[in-house]
Amino acid sequence: MQKGVLLMLYLNAKFAKLWRGKDPFVEVLGLDGKEYRSKEGRRTVQLVIDDKSYFLKTHQGVGWKEIFKNLLQLRLPVIGASNEYFAANRLRDLGIDTLTPVTFGKRGLNPAQQLSFLITEDISNTVSLEDYCADWKTKPPAYVHKKALIELLAHVTKIMHQTGINHRDYYLCHFLLDKNSIKNMTSPKCYLIDLHRAQIRNKVPRRWKIKDLAGLYFSAMDIGLSARDLYRFIHRYSDLGLSHELKNNMHEWSSVISVASRLYLKENDVLPAKALK
Repeated sequence: MQKGVLLMLYLNAKFAKLWRGKDPFVEVLGLDGKEYRSKEGRRTVQLVIDDKSYFLKTHQGVGWKEIFKNLLQLRLPVIGASNEYFAANRLRDLGIDTLTPVTFGKRGLNPAQQLSFLITEDISNTVSLEDYCADWKTKPPAYVHKKALIELLAHVTKIMHQTGINHRDYYLCHFLLDKNSIKNMTSPKCYLIDLHRAQIRNKVPRRWKIKDLAGLYFSAMDIGLSARDLYRFIHRYSDLGLSHELKNNMHEWSSVISVASRLYLKENDVLPAKALK
């Protein structure tokens, strides 16, 4: 196996002890478990080590053909585990519940053949917000319950965007609700996951803010949200207050609605029944 140039390596105390004197990249490629994904050089596997569950993501290079294809489609290619590792650590530093990395490694200068991996703790006893909110349209939740979740998602989005992070796959399915927190839904706990396409800058460009917000709105269009719910999100997301936000930035929120509606139309061949006016 060609080793290449070691660019970065992080092992927590447990894995540093477990792999002492060994090549972590060899050890990672030898791990096996329940496979969730194996496509385009990226593999996701659930592991059990010392009776504890983890998720392993390995990236073995997508090749120049895939990189150029993405660039020609004006898409930024994902060529390794770095995005997810740095985004998870940044979000945790900001107080956002998310993945907990326990190992990370990157080796090889050639981006088309670079080997990288990330192991994170399994986030158990959770349900995705997509599943949790699926029947809200016919079985509305308690007002205080819905209000708390809307404000939490607005807060997470606000902190993320204000600190230069955008997700790029920002949907309800990528929030995992801690089932224990359901008992006291005035303080729900949600983990933001699937950060492999996340970007970190000094400032999030307008188009990427809109993409995140539109993705989240699109994924919530069929759960029975009212205009009041949407205004509540905007109010919590903004520092200006609702009236000032709509007065100064309505063109951006109109873009969010437009992009979300196009996504919905593409997915369902029909426009959503309601949209924020």
